[in-house]
Amino acid sequence: MAGLDNELSETSSKPREQSHIPLDLMTTISRGTRYNTADAKDKSLRRTTSAQIPLDLIKTLSRSTTRDAANRADIERQLDLEAADHSHDISGRTSPTLTGDDAGSGDTDNDDSPSKNVLHFSHNDPTNPYCFSTLRKTAIVLTGMLIVVNSAMGSSVASGITSEMTDYFGITSKSQLVLPTSIYIVGYVLGPLVFSPLSETFGRKIVMISTFVVYTAFTLGCALAPTWAGLIVMRLLAGIGASTPNSVVGGIYADIFSTPRERGRVIALYMAFTTWGPLIGPIASGFLIGVVSWRWAYWLMLILAGVTWPPLLLMPETYGPVVLKKKAQAMRKQGQTILAPIELDPPDVYQMVVVILTRPVRMFLFESIVLFSCLYTALIYAIFYSRFRQSTTARNVPLTMPLVFLQAYPIIYTGVYGFNAGERGLAFLGIGIGSVIAFAIYLAWDYYLAHVGAQPTQPQWYHQEEYRRVPLACLAAPLLVISMFWLGWTAKPTIHWIVPMAAAIPFGIAYLLIFMALLNYIVDAYEIFSASAMAAASCSRSILAVALPFATTPMYDRLGIAWACSTLGFIGLLLGVIPFMFLRYGATIRKNSKFCQELAAKKAAQGK
Repeated sequence: MAGLDNELSETSSKPREQSHIPLDLMTTISRGTRYNTADAKDKSLRRTTSAQIPLDLIKTLSRSTTRDAANRADIERQLDLEAADHSHDISGRTSPTLTGDDAGSGDTDNDDSPSKNVLHFSHNDPTNPYCFSTLRKTAIVLTGMLIVVNSAMGSSVASGITSEMTDYFGITSKSQLVLPTSIYIVGYVLGPLVFSPLSETFGRKIVMISTFVVYTAFTLGCALAPTWAGLIVMRLLAGIGASTPNSVVGGIYADIFSTPRERGRVIALYMAFTTWGPLIGPIASGFLIGVVSWRWAYWLMLILAGVTWPPLLLMPETYGPVVLKKKAQAMRKQGQTILAPIELDPPDVYQMVVVILTRPVRMFLFESIVLFSCLYTALIYAIFYSRFRQSTTARNVPLTMPLVFLQAYPIIYTGVYGFNAGERGLAFLGIGIGSVIAFAIYLAWDYYLAHVGAQPTQPQWYHQEEYRRVPLACLAAPLLVISMFWLGWTAKPTIHWIVPMAAAIPFGIAYLLIFMALLNYIVDAYEIFSASAMAAASCSRSILAVALPFATTPMYDRLGIAWACSTLGFIGLLLGVIPFMFLRYGATIRKNSKFCQELAAKKAAQGK
């Protein structure tokens, strides 16, 4: 059960100490310390077995091997649990590899232990999320997208009303103008670090509902905020509540779709759809301020949240291990002695916190694939959100005011072309058009891969992970650079406004393709550890998206819009070599990765 694997891996017990010892002895120790699913709580067995390791051998451990031992212990336990569940897979279905996947299937299992009955899904069990009807799955997909629209629109809605808010509260500091959007993105850091793991312990639905309550309440607080400081605090708390969909909805989709192709297409559609959320925010708020108060931008978000509540409350739990846990609890009330797999080894709070906090950091610092993917996606994400950071008009801010890249939008379309706030928001639609094109490109590539895979013999490149995902990022990298230079050097009164506006289309294509390619590549490379790798990627890009406007202010002061955009274009050109390096050296990088090495070795030992 890949979902249970992910759950128990992320909350695994304290790693057993191991040293660099001969392979045959390591194999003996590994076999001696291995425990099956039913014996997962037998702590005394593990202590007794580990005691068989000679004391002098244990003392050879050094600090340099601590990380390797932790990785090895994590992987060994994860694969042991996965192997124990393979006998219960649903009619031969392949277990999902994306973060938050579901439990396997099977019936009540009495063979795991003479004293424990372990509950599994039976064949075609209607309570198994994989077996939900097409209509039910469609409703879950649409609900997830609706929730994400709330989060994404909330991130950019303040950009269309910045001048009105600052006039109302009397704010003149340039550094504070970016706060309503930047502080909201700060809240996004908590989603992958806290709420995603919690959803794999307590279930998707309870976490989604709890955090959406926070988002709804503090969106109301934004609409009623009496002071600037109060508004900023409310935006931070609303952002914390809104961070959950970004890290959990993808897991929900993985819970209900069993094949990689199904999941890949749905998640690609989800990513394309989420791109539109931040684009709608400035348009809606920009047109609203011409009719009503700036506070109505937040009232609009509150109305959208109200529309979202009924389908959210009706959405079923999708995380398989938690579904089984609830079934087991109901059966125990009827007098049966039975446990769900997730109950066999309940997480220790201290260990869970340690794993959650350290593994993403370790992967960011010591895994090249994670590190460089984080750097590149963080740049793209920061560029994307910098479009919405500030939406002041020419009457409030001089044309030479320092802006983050593509915050030039309000300057260009109001100061140069005379657009009002609503018309200025329409300039962002080019990104959405680009995302639709990117989704079509993804589907075409997916169809091509399926066609190649259906042939009697496949070319050698087909079996290399890099060639299945990374080529999309290689296509997108030049488009990103082109869009930066295009916008920076065509925004002039002598050039029609449609020309710089069209630069958003290649940017939208590049933005979505790079994300789909590199994030899926991370999932493929790290499999059971993809949750931690994705957490590192999400946190790093959110942090850069917050910091970039403040870090680049001197650059815009000195260089102006054209050369500032060009400078970031050169940075994009430099980082654009990353997908090409992955394509050329990715296999070598994975061979030198501690996580990938141990993962491959243990899977080979178990015959996978």
